[in-house]
Amino acid sequence: MKILFRLIVIVLLFSSCSSTQLVTISVLQPAPVTLPAYVKNVAVVNRTTPSQKVKIVNVVNKILSAEGTALDKEGSKAATTALADELSKNAHLDSVTIIENSNLTTDVPGSFPALLSWDEVEKYCSANNADALFSLEIFDTKSNIDYTASQTAVKTPLGNVPAFEQTANMHTSVTTGWRIYDVRSKNILDEIAFSRMLVFHGKGINPLLAANALIGRKEAVKQVGNLAGYDYAFSIVPLWTRVSRDYYIKGNNNFTMATRKARTGNWEGAANLWEQEVDNPKSKIAGRACYNMAIICEINGDLDGAIKWAQKSYEDFGNHLALKYVKILNNRKLDNEILKDQQVDDINKYTSK
Repeated sequence: MKILFRLIVIVLLFSSCSSTQLVTISVLQPAPVTLPAYVKNVAVVNRTTPSQKVKIVNVVNKILSAEGTALDKEGSKAATTALADELSKNAHLDSVTIIENSNLTTDVPGSFPALLSWDEVEKYCSANNADALFSLEIFDTKSNIDYTASQTAVKTPLGNVPAFEQTANMHTSVTTGWRIYDVRSKNILDEIAFSRMLVFHGKGINPLLAANALIGRKEAVKQVGNLAGYDYAFSIVPLWTRVSRDYYIKGNNNFTMATRKARTGNWEGAANLWEQEVDNPKSKIAGRACYNMAIICEINGDLDGAIKWAQKSYEDFGNHLALKYVKILNNRKLDNEILKDQQVDDINKYTSK
């Protein structure tokens, strides 16, 4: 505790003598996947059923690895259902259809199979009036189980009898993999796989009873499938995030007063004071003032203005923090171009304190 207390004191002392302070703002970041504007109707298909030639081997592997054969089937169904449900809430999509009984299978359970032929994609999209096909191509559970023993007592008519209690520990990894087929451009818009780990424990006076006590695994795998579908639906949705920016709080009396205004949320009043210092004969103060004006411009959604002020801060006054800021702002401009492609109409309104 003494060490922690000293660390806190050091951080506070450092913060108190720093020339900058952090402000956090909300910005909209592009979705990981951009759907073309013409994609208005989509279909969702489950392609994870093992093909006949690998089905027998797959069932044997499931038994040997302590898995129920229905886990993957029910989990994958939960994933595609959750994906379709969440996609149906997307304002840019007109319709979402789940393709039932597609007869699509995989020859490599647990890995991405070969791409569907574009003739197949065309067939399924045409039959379901879809512009793109969201395909679940991996849903695989792998489990291992180990046992530990500890001494306990078992109640009997003759009283408590010493016994060893077995604890079964099962680790189950659940892997899901998705592809998005754009039937018009014949492009794969996305291909990604990710895994989650589930841990279960069961107890009994022998290994069989301990293993039988591993209840809830089936429902847990279905929940993971549900979450996987829900999460993947957000791969086409721009997301809010909080970012931090430094701004200068020291320089002269105007900076001191501006800091007080900023701390109360009066950013316009702070900006008026900083703007008075952008031509200060002291280059250090002028550079800080120009930098802070860039911060105000970003908060107000004016990225071009922010870049100009940050460039002036570095180019005219040598403020190195401004050089890093220019790069950040340029990256935000690139992100905004992507957001336009993702049909976000008024990007500037998405920056807020």
